[in-house]
Amino acid sequence: MSKTALIDTVSSPGIFRQLLAFVDDFLMKSAQISVRNGDLPRFGL
Repeated sequence: MSKTALIDTVSSPGIFRQLLAFVDDFLMKSAQISVRNGDLPRFGL
């Protein structure tokens, strides 16, 4: 019997997708606030 663990990777893309959506939402809100204040938005992390 193998002593290695099997990890179910089916849920990983869902979690990764949610993380990317959260980061994207944060960057969009930050850019909107910058534009509202008259500043140039920072792009990227």
